[in-house]
Amino acid sequence: MQKNIILQLHPMTKFYFALFISAAVLIVPGYLFSFLSFGILLLIAVAAGVAKEFFGTVMKALLFLLIIVFLMQLFFYPGDHVIGQWGILKWTEEGLNYGLTLSSRILAMGSAFILFFRMTEVRDFVKSLEDAGLPPMGAYVVLSTLQIIPEMRRQANTIMDAQKTRGVETEGSLFVRAKAFIPTLTPLILSSISSTEERAITLESRAFSAPTKKTSLHKLTKNTADRILPFVYIVILVGLVLWRVLT
Repeated sequence: MQKNIILQLHPMTKFYFALFISAAVLIVPGYLFSFLSFGILLLIAVAAGVAKEFFGTVMKALLFLLIIVFLMQLFFYPGDHVIGQWGILKWTEEGLNYGLTLSSRILAMGSAFILFFRMTEVRDFVKSLEDAGLPPMGAYVVLSTLQIIPEMRRQANTIMDAQKTRGVETEGSLFVRAKAFIPTLTPLILSSISSTEERAITLESRAFSAPTKKTSLHKLTKNTADRILPFVYIVILVGLVLWRVLT
């Protein structure tokens, strides 16, 4: 089976691309470039074979935020050219443009990092940071921070399944689900503390805090594209800055 070229890129190359997209949408004025950037990210997700997961995560994580940001700017951003009114609320051309600009930038920047984590294993990203000079303790902090929410979600699902086997109603209206979820908070917190203690003991058993150079069986390599692409990002950003200054 042929490996996907995009997925095989070094984690830092993909991380630099997310930073590149974020910087580019802040440099280029207006909202057309930001929406175009999201389209490019979607095409990359299709090429990498993660389009379904990428688009689903964007909708879940960003859609509500984007709607709120857009409406707030549309109705409350100051402007003189009124183009519509709904009751006491007026929206202006300036508010519309700024709302589209701000929401499109949030969409592009958020989507860039969502795509990065969809294309990159957390352990590969942390290992690349460690290879770049991040101390092992800092790498562990980053790794545990990125894994804490998925881990707690898995534990919560396990506890909810256990509650369901005991005859507790866990599905239905929002009130029913909230009533079933609240009793799971105590075992969820206790299990999280227990897993943290177990992890600390495991790390100490492997001499994690020993003042010696750490070695790892997990190795990451860079190819020609990984060495060229970061310079391409820099050149494009410098060109965008010069274009913005001159125009």
